[in-house]
This record gives sequence, structure tokens and C-alpha cells, in this order.
Amino acid sequence: MTSIEWEWVSASAVGTSHLKINRGCDDSGACLFVQGEHEAALIVACSDGAGSVQHSSLGARIAIRAFCRNVRNYLKDGGTIRGISRDIASDWLDDIRGRIEIISQSLELPRREFAATLVGCVIGQSQATVLHVGDGAAVHRLAGSQEWDVSSWPAHGEYASTTYFITDDPQPNFSLNEISGSVAELAVFTDGIEHLVLNFATKRPFDPFFNQMFSGFKPLGTGRNRNLSSHLRNYLRSPAVCQRTDDDKTLLLARRKPHVAP
Repeated sequence: MTSIEWEWVSASAVGTSHLKINRGCDDSGACLFVQGEHEAALIVACSDGAGSVQHSSLGARIAIRAFCRNVRNYLKDGGTIRGISRDIASDWLDDIRGRIEIISQSLELPRREFAATLVGCVIGQSQATVLHVGDGAAVHRLAGSQEWDVSSWPAHGEYASTTYFITDDPQPNFSLNEISGSVAELAVFTDGIEHLVLNFATKRPFDPFFNQMFSGFKPLGTGRNRNLSSHLRNYLRSPAVCQRTDDDKTLLLARRKPHVAP
């Protein structure tokens, strides 16, 4: 059995615009380490429910749980990260849509009332894949590199302040991006902090932000760092952040434990 080689931090914060109307956070996120039949992987995912619909927070939670379940089952059944194709990704999205459909029918509501985005990352030893629907983004730093790169850029819709959702008909618009090399650090986030951490003119990450965010990680930590997650939640709720964005915010950070020579 492969031991966990990752430490991760995760937090969400309700946007001030939501607080004003007594609405909770529509974001959801998760980190999960899986030992598959052929390889181990870290699953990191976040989803932002559309604030304009009634049950978007439930849609986001369904998206995250179903994505993690599908990837875990795929790896346990012998699948590999390199083998994740658009057909497989489409099957995973169909499963999420089917689960949302069951809930929507039980509540006698259209599926669009559960609209949500998805940034889903599957990180292996030397290969990674990102399944992305809508806005939000993922950035990463490869082992041996000092620079951050965009793993998957936000996808905005045809008009201003619009994007794509898993519930879009007839099928969701999605991207499937591959990363070659060993990912040392990964950040996944919803659109609430996009403009704080990405340079939209150059389409590059803001390196100082991510370097600072990872400065508190333990040298040899593994699993979820609950203390640092609490500090991250407080940061996302802070006036310094809320004065620049009034949207919900979710940020997940993961660092691969460095190998120590015997």
C-alpha cells in the first residue's frame, strides 16, 4: 500500500454579497488521496454553484462528490491517469448530470436550478489531468521549477459575467487538460478569487500569492492540515480579501511531500 505523499489545505468563505441577502456559500470542494490498482493519485476538485439559481449549492456538492467517486472507482478498477479520455470525462459528467436530474425531478424543478461549475484535478506521480467546466481555475508548479503555470484557465461565456455549467443543454462545454511531469504544488479555486491571483492580461498566475500561500506548509506533512485550513478560512473572510471580491471563495492547496534521501 502506498503511503500518502501529499499535504493539503482547503477552505471556503461566504461572499459579502451573499451575506447581505442571508444566503449561504454556494461553493464546494474536496481533496482525496486514492490508491488505485496501478497508480496512486490525489483528487482535488472545487465547484461554484450559480448564484442566480435556487439550489446551486446542492448542485455543487453533488458535482464534487460524484466526480471524486467516479475518479476513485476508475482508478480502483485499473484505470490510469494517462488513460483519461474525453469519452471517459463525458461519462463522469453524464453521471453527475444524472444525479442532479434525480434530485431535480424529486423537487419538481428544472435541472438548471442546480447549475454548477467544476474544476477537477487528478494528480499522479508524473502525469496529471484537469477536467474543467466553467470558471474557476487550477495552477501548479512542477518539481524542480520555481515558476507557476496555469493548469486550466477559466472559461467564460459569450457575454460578460457568464460561464458554462455542468447542467447546460444539450451537453456541457468542458476542457480536458494534461500536465506532463511531477506536480509539486497545486492550487485549485473558484472564480471568487480569480482576479486576485491571475493576471488576465498575460494569462499567468500571480507567483508571489501562491508562494506565500504555501509558505506555512510543514516540511514533511501529510493529509489535511486542519490548523492551516482554519487560517486560510480566516484569510478568505478578511477585509483585505472581501474589499476586492464580494463573491463566495474556495481555495484548495496541495503540496507533494519531498523525497528524503536515506
